[in-house]
Amino acid sequence: MKSRFLSWLAAVGTGVALTAEPQVLNGLMVIVDNEVITMRDVMQSVAPAVEVLMRTYGNQPDVLRQKIQEAQRDALELLVERKLILHEFERSGFNLPETVVDERIKERIRERYGGDRAKLTKTLQSQGLTYEAFRKNIREEFIIGAMTHKEVRSPSEIVVSPHKIERYYAENLDKFRIKDQIKLRAIMLNGGQTRSAAAARRLAGEILARLREGASFAEMARVYSEDTYRTQGGDRGWIERGDLRRELAEAAFGLKPGQPSDVIEVGDTFWILLVEDAKANQVRTLPEVRDEIVTTLQAEEQTRLRREWIQRLKTKSFVRYFST
Repeated sequence: MKSRFLSWLAAVGTGVALTAEPQVLNGLMVIVDNEVITMRDVMQSVAPAVEVLMRTYGNQPDVLRQKIQEAQRDALELLVERKLILHEFERSGFNLPETVVDERIKERIRERYGGDRAKLTKTLQSQGLTYEAFRKNIREEFIIGAMTHKEVRSPSEIVVSPHKIERYYAENLDKFRIKDQIKLRAIMLNGGQTRSAAAARRLAGEILARLREGASFAEMARVYSEDTYRTQGGDRGWIERGDLRRELAEAAFGLKPGQPSDVIEVGDTFWILLVEDAKANQVRTLPEVRDEIVTTLQAEEQTRLRREWIQRLKTKSFVRYFST
């Protein structure tokens, strides 16, 4: 784990000189009542996210540094919240029977390890974890889930008024705007690979002639098209102008529904397009997006309720942050 931390820091230059002063790895970040959260705790928590960020932004060091710092702050807050909730469980005098933890462990082994306890043991060993630490984590997960369910309503329990739905819709029309779209089929032939460009152009012309005589575009695409959409009869679904190369977009968005294009030459490829349907730039209606809005507002309300709950827990606890 330490080598992962050091490679992360070396790669992004976070400004935390852990390679020069390894003791900072256990630097104090937050005290929550009688427990501490260290830099090591934060780094262990955020390590999986950092690996994804490094793969995504590895060639953008400034962006990577910013993303990692954001992930680090989020991880720290989640660790603080975790301790606050666990402490509230203890203060409230609740009790979690060990049989409940045993059952949850059995479920986890069944779901993730096919019921094979030996696989769990090997996985824990590879991660440098003990079974006791694994059991403790399962217990804490159950407590946090139960306490959150008790204090914060689930989205399905949150009622959103029609007024809020209408106001959200009016204030966020751009979120529901659909740009010009077409339902497109395409036939693509390669030139310069299995045949010469001239032969590909000639074949494309013959296909186009048959289409204009009434041949099924989908069937012709299944027979002749040389791209990955061949088995779908060349069906590209609904697409916007930006989804196509400029040459193809200009041709496609100038077609009327049911009208095949001329042969379009793009580099070493030859294309024939067919627009099956078209939608003009428009805003989806409120009935069309009502369910989406309800889901969004329910999630926002749940987030607000959780934030208020955590804030109440902080006022009941001793929480001190240390600069890093």
